[in-house]
Amino acid sequence: MGRRVGLRELGPWYGLAACVLKPLCWAFTRPRWRGTEHVPATGGVILASNHISHADPIVLADFVVYGTGRIARFMAKSTLFAGRGPVATVMRGAAQIPVHRATSDASLALRDAVAALHAGECVVIYPEGTVSRDPDKWPMLAKTGVARLALLSGAPVVPVAQWGAQEIHDTYRTPGLHLLPRTEVVLQAGPPVDLSAYRGRPLTADVLRGATDAVMAAITDLLEPLRDGTRPAQPPAAWAAPVAAPVRRTA
Repeated sequence: MGRRVGLRELGPWYGLAACVLKPLCWAFTRPRWRGTEHVPATGGVILASNHISHADPIVLADFVVYGTGRIARFMAKSTLFAGRGPVATVMRGAAQIPVHRATSDASLALRDAVAALHAGECVVIYPEGTVSRDPDKWPMLAKTGVARLALLSGAPVVPVAQWGAQEIHDTYRTPGLHLLPRTEVVLQAGPPVDLSAYRGRPLTADVLRGATDAVMAAITDLLEPLRDGTRPAQPPAAWAAPVAAPVRRTA
């Protein structure tokens, strides 16, 4: 278990979100946190997680802040930071990290995330880029942003597998929220992924794909025992059609 993060350290906007969301986690989830010792107490680090529900950022932030003692800085598209609306205000106030997708240079798109890592932040990324559209919620073929971020910054990548949040809100199957009975959500962090074979090399397509696949393999290795299942022989293709069947699955 990590050190305790105080509201003053979180800052006003992050602290406000924590005051709202933490009681909801207490009320509607039964968290099981494992492997928190793999997240370094200080210094820039990337936490890479599978994405199974629009509800899982809440339980993942709970794990990071209250399980590891780090402040999670989530990456999100830069358009969410624009303007004076409530979403943009909170995103900027909580020091979340914009991804500049409009730029033609993929490395420049991640400039704020690289700067945050160099400043010692804990940056959270979903390598798949979206909630898994696989019917069984296995990780899809990921984009290469996680590899680019790791190799540009030099920061370690800690894999995090999570399971359970899809029972609260299953994006492509059962509509609405399912808050009761309380849902067990299990999060497991593992040792940093060994990317030594890719560091110091030009960021070619092969290097980025190899490093990305290594990260996703580590996440899936952690996920299999959490859900007592076996991954498919090949990762499901990204951006597959949403599942239409109104069947609510259980772990």
